[in-house]
Amino acid sequence: MLWIRMELPCWCLLLLSCLQSLSAHNDFFTSIGQMTDLLYTEKDLVTSLKDYIKAEESKLEQVKRWADKLDSLTATATQDPEGFLGHPVNAFKLMKRLNTEWGNLESLVLSDTTDGFISNLTIQRQHFPTDEDQTGAAKALLRLQDTYRLDANTISTGNLPGVKHKSHMTVEDCYELGKIAYSEVDYYHTELWMAQALKQLDDGEESTLDKVTVLDYLSYAIYQQGEIERALEYTKRLLELDPEHQRAKGNLKYFEFQLEKQKKAADAETEKQKEQGTTNTTEKKKVKKRSPKTFSLIPERKKYEMLCRGEGIRMTPRRQSRLFCRYYDSNRNPKYVLGPVKQQDEWDRPYIVRYLDIISDAEMERIKQLAKPRLRRATISNPVTGVLETASYRISKRRATVHDPQTGKLTTAQYRVSKSAWLTGYDDPMIDTINQRIEDLTGLEMDTAEELQIANYGVGGQYEPHFDFGRKDEPDAFKELGTGNRIATWLFYMSNVSAGGATVFPDVGAAVWPQKGTAVFWYNLFASGEGDYSTRHAACPVLVGNKWVSNKWIHERGQEWRRPCGLSEAE
Repeated sequence: MLWIRMELPCWCLLLLSCLQSLSAHNDFFTSIGQMTDLLYTEKDLVTSLKDYIKAEESKLEQVKRWADKLDSLTATATQDPEGFLGHPVNAFKLMKRLNTEWGNLESLVLSDTTDGFISNLTIQRQHFPTDEDQTGAAKALLRLQDTYRLDANTISTGNLPGVKHKSHMTVEDCYELGKIAYSEVDYYHTELWMAQALKQLDDGEESTLDKVTVLDYLSYAIYQQGEIERALEYTKRLLELDPEHQRAKGNLKYFEFQLEKQKKAADAETEKQKEQGTTNTTEKKKVKKRSPKTFSLIPERKKYEMLCRGEGIRMTPRRQSRLFCRYYDSNRNPKYVLGPVKQQDEWDRPYIVRYLDIISDAEMERIKQLAKPRLRRATISNPVTGVLETASYRISKRRATVHDPQTGKLTTAQYRVSKSAWLTGYDDPMIDTINQRIEDLTGLEMDTAEELQIANYGVGGQYEPHFDFGRKDEPDAFKELGTGNRIATWLFYMSNVSAGGATVFPDVGAAVWPQKGTAVFWYNLFASGEGDYSTRHAACPVLVGNKWVSNKWIHERGQEWRRPCGLSEAE
């Protein structure tokens, strides 16, 4: 028979290994490493979709051939119906077609070729990103926009530094960003992205969105920022496109009323000043000149963002001349006497040193391979309880909002956006080898140190300014570990980052940039055991690229003879 029901192969078992990996995770946007799995998931869905299209096309081709054949046959038959049916074979074939073949055609048309595709899609949708992931990725874009002072058009056209795969944003993408900002009552970013969506529509980009919808959001966002005149202009433009828009008609009257009210108030104030003689130009008010702000007086949030952009680094030529690079044998450690490591000074106060080519490509890849399936939302130490808790990527309640003098808006960024995993020698003997290497180079005991933590930063991944050590007002910090305070930090950089991702120290104006295969080391405590507050640091948002790091937090216990206590507080 010509008419055979088309069946697709079952896709239900595809990518099981990938799905098993994905099922254990959520918050995809917090780790670029885990987001790569989603690309393979999407590639599989596209393959499944193409098979569905082929099946539909095959079905339609059969229906078309049937229709063409019958079109020709019925055209001939209806010219002389009786003569046509006078042929007994034609009469038989008519009965057969109407009794059997049209029924087969009906079965073909009603056959469901979507089964395989829908089954595959249904299975994989269980492991798709959520609304939370989409919102998190959108907020990350807004955070990058602020930190690196990027205009909406630069982001929309994909003209970011160091990009390999340029990607343009559609009108719908810009509109979605604006809507998410609007839902967060962030009218500043709502205006930026609705204006960008409108610009692209004005430039002729095809879209399912209309200008009326965009202008509605745009005018309201501008009004909420107190710019009634501009809001009125956009409202008038909206009404030119849709004269019957009820909300815009109401807004037009309201904006005009408010402007008139402001004008009357301004006129009354001017008249009052004239009557009181305060507008006498002979009386010149003395304007006190403000001295330029020094770096130390700038709010921490602004210093952090400046350093992330490579601005405000406070290394003078004289201090720079005292920083050196050297071959280091760690006090004639037998392992490094004949093969010393490359060491260079990154900063003087606090003293930060970098070790070059200190971890091999094979070791870094093995660490990533071990860590990737274990990655979970990064943890931070609760300053009150000392317990490690999952870092929040929502607006942190711990930090007050900051008034941005550039934009006039209040900003509060997410505290930590990354995923981390912990590895020990039980996972792979190589971890013990790495721990021993850190011990040999620092001279510090590793038995009381925390496990090796691996972190992968997601979209706009960052870690805001923090201390690694517990302060005096946090008496229970690390209490559950029983190994004392964090005396020092060792940080491996396991990837290069195309743009952004620096480790910055806002209090001293220092910035350390990621360099694959290197590690940086600094002491968090003075030899006296007192905390060195100049070590407050942050991980800048990753603008372009994928940032992998691993760190070792070294504790006080076991260091009594390796780093004797100093006699003065800051020694």
